[in-house]
Amino acid sequence: MQKKPNFVFILTDDQGAWALGRETPEIITPNLDRMSREGVYFRNFFCASPVCSPARCSIATGRLPSAHGVHDWLRSGNAARDALPPDMRKAFPEEREAVDYLSGMPTCFDVLRNAGYRMGLVGKWHMGDSMRPRPGFDTWISLLRGGCLYKHADVCVEGKARFIDQYVTDFFTDHAVRYLNGHPREPFLLSLHYTAPHTPWHHDQHREDMLALYDACDFPSHPLQKVHPHQVANMDVGDTEEKRRYFLKGYYAAISAVDEGVGRVLDALEKNGLAENTIVVFAGDNGMNLGQHGVWGKGNGTYPQNMYDSSVKVPFIVWGPGWVRRGAVVDNLISHYDILPTLCEYFGQTVTPNDPLPGESFLEELTRGRPPRDRRICILDEYGPVRMIRSRTHKLIYEGYQNGHQLYDLAADPGETVNHFGDPAYAAVQKELWEQLDRAFRRFSLAPFDGAKASPTGSGQLGPITREGENVFHPEIRLYWNEKEKNNCSIVNPERAL
Repeated sequence: MQKKPNFVFILTDDQGAWALGRETPEIITPNLDRMSREGVYFRNFFCASPVCSPARCSIATGRLPSAHGVHDWLRSGNAARDALPPDMRKAFPEEREAVDYLSGMPTCFDVLRNAGYRMGLVGKWHMGDSMRPRPGFDTWISLLRGGCLYKHADVCVEGKARFIDQYVTDFFTDHAVRYLNGHPREPFLLSLHYTAPHTPWHHDQHREDMLALYDACDFPSHPLQKVHPHQVANMDVGDTEEKRRYFLKGYYAAISAVDEGVGRVLDALEKNGLAENTIVVFAGDNGMNLGQHGVWGKGNGTYPQNMYDSSVKVPFIVWGPGWVRRGAVVDNLISHYDILPTLCEYFGQTVTPNDPLPGESFLEELTRGRPPRDRRICILDEYGPVRMIRSRTHKLIYEGYQNGHQLYDLAADPGETVNHFGDPAYAAVQKELWEQLDRAFRRFSLAPFDGAKASPTGSGQLGPITREGENVFHPEIRLYWNEKEKNNCSIVNPERAL
């Protein structure tokens, strides 16, 4: 009987699908490029929400945010204030009690635990209660919240919270390699969740050798563009040539540091005789715009939130000698919420027999290959009352704040530049997608979590939703152009130290 493979799941934070050397040649990612050549490379992989916590909860549960209740990044509930050392408490003014936002929901981690896996987490959790190991995890080294300074990160190591001054990407890589060098009992899952390339992109926060890789780079894939009319003012915005190059250099350096860490993990697998029985998955939690469409940021880089492909498409690579196809490229549309059904099919499990889930297994794409096809249900995405449905050829966005609905013909206009919503020539396509979107969210939403009745601002979620329409979101909304007009722009000086 073939023994079960080990899994290493590497997840990055705010890395768009375009942010690999394979897609954007000026980005230096030799190890990820190698994985994409030797494994299965997915060109059309989507998050379920273009912001970290909802996307991560959808990876874990296979549910849309309207069925798990996390509709914005978690600003509170990450740690119990009383569990923190006194000198750390003032740095966490909005943390009171730890909240397990996934309580009672079966997850992909349960699938692995039921299959006999031991598990270790190293890195960002950001699904609530970051200090407490989940069942089945015997190693738990976590980031306390969602974002951090790269050289002064807040972490929890074996139940104790502290600040570290090591470059946080290297800190997580060191612990991942230590886990593998410790010869974990097989089968195992190592979840390595980097914070990179999330902001800050200021150069004093990154390694000089990684920054130096881009000293001569003009970043031709990101020409200076007029800032989007709905751009928010709390992002690093490259609105001048100087700032454009400055922030891109920091972002690229963060990715190259991750790539170095991936290489170290692959070397550790080889050194410890684990490479031939380990599947390595590399993914991003949500997409990212660095000037695409004039946006700086992900879905909440604008208000109302955006659903551009650069926000909702993520890198996804599966590498595993002897287990997955070698050198395959998959163009079929696949989502984070398909991961749970894929694991269930592989292990012959049924985790959620009562709750309908939108996902479907992509095991065939990994093992035998499958020709281009239309999904049973189109790709779905949401950020509160902003919802997207996407087929291979068209995208419809329902924007529930100001009724700024959008319809794009992706075959003719892959850059999403012409909005055909209301165009009589597209009436049939619009009607069909509108009805599919409505049916899908009626079917896959669960009370009280329906995002159509939520109002996330993009500035964070402060607690669990317990009643339909409950407003648990931070109220701050600051728009770039408003700030400019008031001559009180919050866009940071790129030379300012954090």
